[in-house]
Amino acid sequence: MELRGIPANKQIPSEQFGFSSCTETDLAGVVRNEAAEKDPGMSTDRNQRNCSFVDPYSEPSATQSTHRRILFICTGNFYRSRFAEAVFNYHAEKRQIPWTAFSRGLAVHLVDGHLSTHTAEALHTRQIELRHTRAGRIQLSEDDLLKSNHRVAMDRSEHFQMMINQFPAWADQIDYWDVSDLHLRSSLEALPEIELKVIQLLEKVC
Repeated sequence: MELRGIPANKQIPSEQFGFSSCTETDLAGVVRNEAAEKDPGMSTDRNQRNCSFVDPYSEPSATQSTHRRILFICTGNFYRSRFAEAVFNYHAEKRQIPWTAFSRGLAVHLVDGHLSTHTAEALHTRQIELRHTRAGRIQLSEDDLLKSNHRVAMDRSEHFQMMINQFPAWADQIDYWDVSDLHLRSSLEALPEIELKVIQLLEKVC
């Protein structure tokens, strides 16, 4: 879990994390793009990529009514699940498949901020825009479980008991990966493994 006080896991302050549009200006953070807000259709260069956050949990439109949803679960909805969500949505959009990912946390009160810089940096390196993940952390609810077609938790050793405690009827209806959190495993190892597992999952649902 992404606990307070871990220096290696810096957080993006809310005032730097645009909720409607953003410009990636460096590897560590995101600032609001005021010009893009005034003209969402404006063109941008490689150092100033306009992106608008989407809400995969919103009610599907008439043109998206056939979309199915995958739910990624971790502890804080801050680091691993957000990376999985963004990678999945990016590749699903490129492949034009009728699947959308969203993510939730089992203990979002354990972290501050909106998105781990480890996640932001890894997405930037892969040229995946932040619009592929929602703008904030959200606690898992039973409604989320009901509204998903497939469910994945990031780490069995960490999340199975948490599911037993919070949603016992759902604990055995989730696929569990084995990707540990930062205090046990470096993001340089964990995030590429998540990416690989997401690609493999995409192959299954295509």
